[in-house]
Amino acid sequence: MPAVLLHDLITHAASAHPDAVALIHKSEQLSFGTLRDQVNAVAGGLAGLVEPGDRVAFYLPKQPESVITLFGASAAGAVFVPVNPVLKAPQVGYILRHCEVRVLVTSADRATGLADELSQCPDLRHIVIVGDKQPDIGVPTQPWAELLSGSANPYPRIDQDVAAILYTSGSTGQPKGVVLSHRNMLAGAHSVATYLENTAADRLLAVLPLSFDYGLSQLTTAFSVGASVVLMDYLLPRDVIRAIGKYQVTGLAAVPPLWNQLAALDWPEEARRLRYLTNSGGAMPLATTKALRAALPDTAVYLMYGLTEAFRSTYLPPDQVARRPDSMGKAIPNAQVMVVREDGSECAPGEPGELVHRGALVALGYWNDPDKTAQRFKPAPGQPAELPNPELAVWSGDQVRRDEEGYLYFVSRKDEMIKTSGYRVSPTEVEAVMFGAGNIAQVVALGVPHPMLGQAIVLVVQSGDDSVSEERLLTHAKRELPAFMVPAAIYLRSELPRNANGKLDRAALHAEYRDLF
Repeated sequence: MPAVLLHDLITHAASAHPDAVALIHKSEQLSFGTLRDQVNAVAGGLAGLVEPGDRVAFYLPKQPESVITLFGASAAGAVFVPVNPVLKAPQVGYILRHCEVRVLVTSADRATGLADELSQCPDLRHIVIVGDKQPDIGVPTQPWAELLSGSANPYPRIDQDVAAILYTSGSTGQPKGVVLSHRNMLAGAHSVATYLENTAADRLLAVLPLSFDYGLSQLTTAFSVGASVVLMDYLLPRDVIRAIGKYQVTGLAAVPPLWNQLAALDWPEEARRLRYLTNSGGAMPLATTKALRAALPDTAVYLMYGLTEAFRSTYLPPDQVARRPDSMGKAIPNAQVMVVREDGSECAPGEPGELVHRGALVALGYWNDPDKTAQRFKPAPGQPAELPNPELAVWSGDQVRRDEEGYLYFVSRKDEMIKTSGYRVSPTEVEAVMFGAGNIAQVVALGVPHPMLGQAIVLVVQSGDDSVSEERLLTHAKRELPAFMVPAAIYLRSELPRNANGKLDRAALHAEYRDLF
């Protein structure tokens, strides 16, 4: 019988291969059989603390208890809410209050740091502490072992019930909680495993946050085929390469800032056994793709595009990377991706339009935010107007174009297009050209208000070494870009800010530089 609910992935893998390795964390290994037993134990404990659909959050590093809580909440009939461990107390408090979390699983040190926020969470009833010590924070807590000893009966659920709420950073305001059903998550896991050709022989290195849909998918994709996952919170990029060799990793997913760093490092022979790598969360610079392919000639490179509201939308097959390395590819299995005008009509090849995604991966909306849900989740184009309950699609807000062969290319976010001197300029295009100057680790092109130009282009650069100067970059820009695309100002930084998911924090940079002129 196929998996219907998220935790079925573990149940099925344990039934087929109970002794196979499911999780690796440092020197600890959990088999699928052990993982299943611990998930069921936590489900029994949580079912005695929650009602069907109640939210269970965990605020922990990547460790076995995080994974067990995630799938245990699913098995109990609750909804899991992964909270990124790098978030500060006010951000965590906002999430706990916004989705009315009933149970929080965390550590003693983290609970102590949250004490003031926890006292302002009226819906929070239970705080479960992982570890040996119990904090004195003015509210009751209980040890993890007590949760494992519960024996209540889990609540029955169906595949359209809510499984998770993932909080994603918006360009403005507070983060939005994307609501995902069991069906959404299983469809995504099976779709990705299909085109990545995952099998039980794979071992994936999970370096991205589990609160990030791209990071969470490392678990669901692996477990859907009985593969194993190595949990890792790395300090330095070189640690990632060492872990690949040490744990015999076959698959690695990362975002462009990390790939830019990894591409500049030496890859020892034991790390070159990587079967594939994937990129999402932003376009991979062409120079980075080229460097990785040179360092890892036997590793398949998958360039992907996704959004939390639909998990994953497109991928570029490895055999197309050399031919069209700037492409997002085509729709993933069991999804349809359209490029449409504002009226919903299909764009012609080469004509930029909004990317609209329809299919089983489309989320249920934003938690407790009907207005934003209505803006982003709208009827799929091409449906008869008289349909009483039209199918909803995600209108991404991203501008893309399709070539004559059906391959898609990212143009820009609607709200990131720079309007300068009467021209519309894609920041992605400027950034790609500037990477060609060499020795650049990161670059962001911003459009900031300007009294004469409307917006001026400002370049913020993290250099790779001391040879990079503002003068050299400006000379390169004037040589390679038309006059209206040449930056009005260039700033060198030792490091660029990133958001909780590891992506470059464009919103923070916009806020910092918007009053330059």
